[in-house]
Amino acid sequence: MNPSLAPAPVQLIPNNTLITKTPEEGRHLAVKMARLIMKLTQPDAAVREKLRPVYAEDAAMLIALGQNVALEFATIAAANNYWK
Repeated sequence: MNPSLAPAPVQLIPNNTLITKTPEEGRHLAVKMARLIMKLTQPDAAVREKLRPVYAEDAAMLIALGQNVALEFATIAAANNYWK
């Protein structure tokens, strides 16, 4: 593996958790996590800005982004025992 392509080590944030008080807070966290995944996938902000008009007009890409948020939300919901 090319060392320049290796992911940076994960930095743990004190008190960082998937636990949220409500499903709505969980949804917001899922969106934030999905956005962070996009930044990790394409770390160059200029490239992300250049690509935004492409995916903003592509229904399949928007659906894929929505699926990513849904997957993150499912993870958060499970971590919160589905807020039972």
